[in-house]
Amino acid sequence: MTPRQRLHAAMHGLHHDRVPFMCQMSIGHMLRQLPVAPVDFWHDVDVYARGLVDLRARYGFDGILVSLHGHEPRWMDALVRREQSPEGEVATWKDGRRLLYRPDDLPELLSDLPPPSSDPEQVPRPLSYIPVSQGLHFDIHPSHRFDVFRQVRSLAGPDVSVHGEVTSPFDYLLDALGHEAALMLLIDDPERAEAWLSNFADGVAEIASAMVCEDIDAIKVSSPFAGAGFLSRGHYERFVLPYERLVVEAIQQSGKPAYLHTCGAISDRLDLMARSGARGLECLDPPPLGTAELPEAFEVLGGRMFVKGNVDSVHALLLGTDDLVAQDAAARLRLGKAYGRFILSTACSIAPAVRPERIMMLRQIVEEQG
Repeated sequence: MTPRQRLHAAMHGLHHDRVPFMCQMSIGHMLRQLPVAPVDFWHDVDVYARGLVDLRARYGFDGILVSLHGHEPRWMDALVRREQSPEGEVATWKDGRRLLYRPDDLPELLSDLPPPSSDPEQVPRPLSYIPVSQGLHFDIHPSHRFDVFRQVRSLAGPDVSVHGEVTSPFDYLLDALGHEAALMLLIDDPERAEAWLSNFADGVAEIASAMVCEDIDAIKVSSPFAGAGFLSRGHYERFVLPYERLVVEAIQQSGKPAYLHTCGAISDRLDLMARSGARGLECLDPPPLGTAELPEAFEVLGGRMFVKGNVDSVHALLLGTDDLVAQDAAARLRLGKAYGRFILSTACSIAPAVRPERIMMLRQIVEEQG
């Protein structure tokens, strides 16, 4: 089978020759492994696409996750200057923003954030940005929203699975108001929080509906802050589930699968996540990062969702011994094979300092035991 066929079969519960292997990589890890300047990797669609394709080939992944889209092709026209600093490269832009581009991490905004809006009707239509982290937006160029997918497909060829990514409406809310204010709004004025979430859900669903028309195979719905460390089960059911369900429906009308990504403690809400209608679930952080144990997760999911996970990227890949990595991956592989709809992956992103040899160990284990 080709890598694309293998991942398709695993996601749809069809027979396949071996367990697929596909990890998502942190920006910091990719930057440490690629001979590129962080500013160029972040803004230049050609540099970004080439980096994704090169690392997929190096690690032997069956698929590529494209997390950023909407690159401005004339991005350098908006650049005032680039300066080296002990921590990385500082770029000053014509709109007044200054960002530090570290060689092993996400960019950091050095200029002041604009004051948050208090009006949910001010949500831009269509959504014009990806809320990468607090205060860090990736602008979506309205005329070049999905150029990156065509570039990746051209470089990777027809036999590699390519996945897109959209961000949960709940993440947009946290970004728009700030985490503390947004979480307090859920308690103090839940109807207003729902108005924000409804508008963001419409915007994310519009992006997703257009993205599925590209030559891609699945879309991840990134929802890292919806675990028990942030939200109760009841708040998840009210403020996350209905709005992610709208996004999932927008994706899966095309026949392509959506899968949810939520970090941390999620074992108390796996049944709710299944009610989203999504066909897959990613991450399932194991203890101590989270609370997900594969046997219990598989029992709750009951074959309704494929699972992409869940090797501990910190305590195993980064800090553990080679023997621990091998034992950890082999054990998860055995459980995943018995479940059937399983993709071996790190639970969350490959941490920046994880050695490439550790990722190649996972690939070898899949080839030998998968």
